Amino acid sequence: MTRHHQPRKGSVAFSPRKRAAKETPRIKSWPQKDQPKLLGFAGYKVGMTHLILVDNEKNSPTEGMEIVTAVTVLEAPPMVVMGVKAYQRNTKGLEVITEVWDDNLDETLSRKISLPKTYKKSDAIKRINDLSDDIVEIKLLVHTNPKLTSLPKKKPEIFECGIGGKNVEEKLTTGLELLGKEVKASDVFSQGQVVDSIAVTKGKGFQGPVKRFGVRIQYGKAARSSKGRHVGSIGPWSPSRTMWTVAQAGQMGYHKRTEYNKKILKIGDVSQVDEVNPDGGFLKYGLLKNDFILVKGSLPGSTKRLVILREGIRNKGKSNEAPQINYISTKSKQGV
Repeated sequence: MTRHHQPRKGSVAFSPRKRAAKETPRIKSWPQKDQPKLLGFAGYKVGMTHLILVDNEKNSPTEGMEIVTAVTVLEAPPMVVMGVKAYQRNTKGLEVITEVWDDNLDETLSRKISLPKTYKKSDAIKRINDLSDDIVEIKLLVHTNPKLTSLPKKKPEIFECGIGGKNVEEKLTTGLELLGKEVKASDVFSQGQVVDSIAVTKGKGFQGPVKRFGVRIQYGKAARSSKGRHVGSIGPWSPSRTMWTVAQAGQMGYHKRTEYNKKILKIGDVSQVDEVNPDGGFLKYGLLKNDFILVKGSLPGSTKRLVILREGIRNKGKSNEAPQINYISTKSKQGV
């Protein structure tokens, strides 16, 4: 009988496949934008639903026709800018030289970090202005507001967010203006915009090579001897070591992943939550209480997990035109 040959399963680009260091992802790359505003926004994954829209993608087989599309719902309460970080460049890359914090921080931040007891915002602003000649990059520290959502948590997430501007001076001015203020999703993104999503995927624990890499189950004597759920060979005699590319058992899931070019179909405010809330609420989440974002397709992570949306970094040639939405499903998700 002829054997079926096929390429290996599982991309070696995602290596090592170990657990993410923390659930709040860290974004290392931000696009360069001239518009002075935040370049990212965070929301909590609520669940999925479907809607009917008029396809406006050019050269699409269904262009101009009504299509049914699956969407992911993110609850996006306003974020608060809590700090401005200034960077200088050294031989190893970027290094923080100074930062400015808001002097009226939310009390819930004490659940996450140790708040300074004595702090003068004016002195910090004077210092960052004095060092303006050495600054090569400005980034903002922002925190979320989970206490405003249906989530059973009060501890906010803190992450670093890029900011747009024509030069460092404009970025610094914009950052100091936003310090201590709330920023909404509609201030950062627009309907129809193409963005990138960054989140930690669902954790699936310790799994074998068949489920983890999709290798073929052994047959014949190899299967009878040890259940067959293993690789045929872990390597040659020479070199006399196991290569890192061999599919083996280990951690599966709970990895930081970035998905590019996800389209925002709708950004709604508090007055529009009834247009999305299904009968009985979303499974394992409940009802929306804040601004929300509808993103076309699926997003990484489980329900209630933080998902950060970033200005598209590879979206050249992508349309940013908002489609016409004719129907959003509010049927019960309870399986009845």
